[in-house]
Amino acid sequence: MVRFNIFVMRAILGAVFAVILSRFFYPGTNPLYVAGLGIFLVGMAYILEYWRNRNSDKNKGASQQ
Repeated sequence: MVRFNIFVMRAILGAVFAVILSRFFYPGTNPLYVAGLGIFLVGMAYILEYWRNRNSDKNKGASQQ
C-alpha cells in the first residue's frame, strides 16, 4: 500500500509540474505532449530512485568488507 501511495503522489506531482513547465515554456502546446511530459517525469523519478538505491547498496557492501 505504501508503494501505491508513493506512485499516486509522484503521478500527481508529475502532472502538476508537466502542466506548469509546458505552460511556462510552450503555452500553446498540445495536451498530449503535456501528458507525455508527465509520464516522462514520473518515469525519471523511478529511474533515479533505482539508481540511488543501487549506488547506496554498493557503498554499504564496500564499507562492510
